[in-house]
Amino acid sequence: MSNNDIMKKLRVAMKFTDDDIIKVLALANFRITKAEIGAIFRADDHPNFKPCGDQILRNFLNGLIIYKRGPREPKPKPEAGK
Repeated sequence: MSNNDIMKKLRVAMKFTDDDIIKVLALANFRITKAEIGAIFRADDHPNFKPCGDQILRNFLNGLIIYKRGPREPKPKPEAGK
């Protein structure tokens, strides 16, 4: 299963639009254009098809975690002398 297939399945499962995917990627501090998103979801034999790289998928999954759970809370600093 390719990264494109994983992105397509997650898009359907989460009922995301292109704008939703851009927002989720922005949560992981990753910028992408709507045209690039469209190229990822095209058929493999389409001339404008773009393979989804590991970096895009990784950032999408990290952004999805933030989207569903919220941002990571900072760990409290241990008090000195204890």
